[in-house]
Amino acid sequence: MLNSSMMPETVGAQRRDTKIDQTALLQELMTEGHNEASLGLDTKSALEIARIINHEDAKIAAAVKKAIPEIAQVIDLVARNLRDGGRLIYVGAGSSGRIAALDSTECPPTYSTIPGQVQYIIAGGPKALASAVEVNEDSEELGQRDIARRRPTRKDVVIGVSASGRTPYVVAATAYARARGAKTAAVTCNLDTPLIAAADIAIIAEVGPEVIAGSTRMKGGTAQKMILNMITTGALTRMGYVYDNLMVNLHMQNTKLVERGIRILMTACGIDRQTAVDTIKSAGRSVPVALVMLKAKVEKPEAVRRLAHADGNVRLAVEDSGTGL
Repeated sequence: MLNSSMMPETVGAQRRDTKIDQTALLQELMTEGHNEASLGLDTKSALEIARIINHEDAKIAAAVKKAIPEIAQVIDLVARNLRDGGRLIYVGAGSSGRIAALDSTECPPTYSTIPGQVQYIIAGGPKALASAVEVNEDSEELGQRDIARRRPTRKDVVIGVSASGRTPYVVAATAYARARGAKTAAVTCNLDTPLIAAADIAIIAEVGPEVIAGSTRMKGGTAQKMILNMITTGALTRMGYVYDNLMVNLHMQNTKLVERGIRILMTACGIDRQTAVDTIKSAGRSVPVALVMLKAKVEKPEAVRRLAHADGNVRLAVEDSGTGL
């Protein structure tokens, strides 16, 4: 914060110094470095370019692997807070924000999460999903304003997503949420950055310089997508929205998903197609209810009761003996 007693000239000088410091920081980031493996890329054939990119992409999984302990921490944190009625809120800008939006919007059709349970905030708002509004990512004020509108509390988990780890919008939003009691995490590709300092848990995937210097939609973006997939998949699996490795909590809203629901029942219960179709119909087109009916050999009302008692955890509902209720 700037001191209001400063003379205009002093304020201007401080702002210029801040900008210089930010530029210096940017130049030091590994994600902004030059990649020796792709030198002379503009002179290469299409086959050579594809091979270079593929060679660099092969490093991503290893970088993410090093962050698995921290990813696991965040998985358990998200599962616990969602179970307690909290929310997962991603905050990002540019490519990072779009990746966060993709992960959050896939949760309702895949796991039937309730509206608002997994959310995203992107610098520039929804229009930034389809077109570049990158200027907004430099605004700390907008980051604070946008997260403040969501009223973060101690029940929520806010995850700042930024390959550079220095995006002012994301850093400010994450710091604001933490100050309001929310648990926070950082997903980044650089060490020792402001976003790491602003968060409770840091997930760092050091993927190294990009094939195109600074184009973090490439290795950085791929690493971020892998990590966010792990977080939501892991958390919602821990909550029981997956049975074995089957997507049992899906919404059957189109032909493909109806067919998937039928096949899930056939696989999980070892039944023929017609039995699966009939059971889904009698279960009100709910795969979890149908699965509990078949596995526990109960009627629909009992299956619904068991799922409610188990907070939607399908395995716990199947194993529910009904004692103590």
